[in-house]
Amino acid sequence: MSPILADMLQLVALVGALALVYRPLGDYMAAVYSSGKHLRVERLIYRCVGADPRAEMRWPAYLRAVLAFSAVGVLFLYAMQRFQDKLPMSLGFKAIAPDQAFNTAASFVANTNWQSYAGESAMGHLTQMAGLAVQNFVSAAVGMAVAIALVRGFARSRTGELGNFWSDMVRGTIRILLPIAFLSAIVLVATGAIQNFSGMHEVSTLSGGTQHIPGGPVASQEVIKELGTNGGGFFNANSSHPFENPDGFSNLLEVFLILVIPFSLTRTFGKLVGNVRQGYAILAAMGIIWLGATLVITASEYAHPGAAAQLAGGAMEGKEQRFGEGSSSLFAAATTMTSTGAVNSFHDSFTAFGGGMTLLGMMLGEITPGGVGSGLYGMLIMAVVAVFIAGLMVGRTPEYLGKKIGAREIKFAAAYILVTPALVLSGTALAMALPDGEKAMTNVGAHGFTEVLYAYTSASNNNGSAFAGFGADTPYFNTTLGLCMILGRFLPMVFVLALAGSLGRQTPVPATAGTLRTEQPLFSGMLVGSVLIITGLTFFPALALGPLAEGLS
Repeated sequence: MSPILADMLQLVALVGALALVYRPLGDYMAAVYSSGKHLRVERLIYRCVGADPRAEMRWPAYLRAVLAFSAVGVLFLYAMQRFQDKLPMSLGFKAIAPDQAFNTAASFVANTNWQSYAGESAMGHLTQMAGLAVQNFVSAAVGMAVAIALVRGFARSRTGELGNFWSDMVRGTIRILLPIAFLSAIVLVATGAIQNFSGMHEVSTLSGGTQHIPGGPVASQEVIKELGTNGGGFFNANSSHPFENPDGFSNLLEVFLILVIPFSLTRTFGKLVGNVRQGYAILAAMGIIWLGATLVITASEYAHPGAAAQLAGGAMEGKEQRFGEGSSSLFAAATTMTSTGAVNSFHDSFTAFGGGMTLLGMMLGEITPGGVGSGLYGMLIMAVVAVFIAGLMVGRTPEYLGKKIGAREIKFAAAYILVTPALVLSGTALAMALPDGEKAMTNVGAHGFTEVLYAYTSASNNNGSAFAGFGADTPYFNTTLGLCMILGRFLPMVFVLALAGSLGRQTPVPATAGTLRTEQPLFSGMLVGSVLIITGLTFFPALALGPLAEGLS
């Protein structure tokens, strides 16, 4: 069987698996967030934090809870790193430097998981397990909670109440993320991933030297880093390390875990608003862009010119022989079209157009299908914009799901869209103007510029992947990228929740013959066009200086 045919069959198998679980998982998540019952373990957690899960919150209170919970997470994780050398199971590693500890704490709480350190030589087992892995769960649950709050804004009327953050966050963790992660970790261990508390093992290298490799609770962290679209690897090599990703089946399983919740949340959205076809329309827009990106990246990597690449069957530099072109491209598309950031190959070694497509995937706002929760609310914001544009074209007041999209709503949507481009472009421009940016680049010209642009795009969009050649472990980049991660995560949530509150207070508008049918394929196409045009207008000049210039030279 030819490699290309095998890659196509792998893609078909992935889409088939996602389709099989789409309805049951989507319906289950809708039932979780609409249930009035609380499990015993959940009630215990509510008592510990002093929260009343039955108390409804308006958007300012919901936002304050999100920010307060996340702020405590940053402080706790920062302290754990700074005092790591005094904690058990530290493996003898020293405390993390202040700038790197801030960067890492901001990264994992913001669901970014950008890593300017090598995990196997910097973080002890307790820090990895009780610090980083815990944030993998709760940061994903926070994103899902905000998405559900926005959905309630569409589904409810004449009320500003959006539910209870503590209830939504705890349920997302206990009832959705933990069960799937537990079962998937068992499967991953069966494929060969390690799960233990071993210390350092000395192994002989092919060059005749020795290398020290730690054991650790790898499989459990690997699963939630993919399922929660987090991305931080236990090892520096991330999902290209055989202890994290042993073979082709584990690789496909990890891609499945990355995509399963973001895609299935569109079904949850349809169920909660009382019209599953609305969810299908959002799903179609997400799926079209994701599939197109996957095919473009794969084709770019296979078609790379040059005698060496032709002999290897494609551009194999920076890629694992275990996975080859197809599995590496599929993983790259999944991880940059979501907010995952995990990698099984070095994106720095991708072709200009292949690497540029991973960059574009993040610039889209990671909404195709995006991160857990953040992908859904990001695409719903774009749907509001698409409806507004359609209303302007026909001279009619725009409506979406029975709610009028007026000046107040479109201002919130516009502010949401402008946050990450402002962070990306200003951060990149400042870094290129300062000596720190030039020193961090391992390449010159267009490719070196792409490294810097990729770093700020990844941080501001809460992705966490990097062009591997970029040297970001400096006080300047640890600080500025950390700030981009925090602002890129939580500032958009302000506008999402404000929009949810504004929509929830409205009285539903009955549909008429002139109402735009947003469950139809025409709207899905309009939504895809809006996403591509807005992103293109925003980032084309920067892309022209980076991957486009490199690819056309």
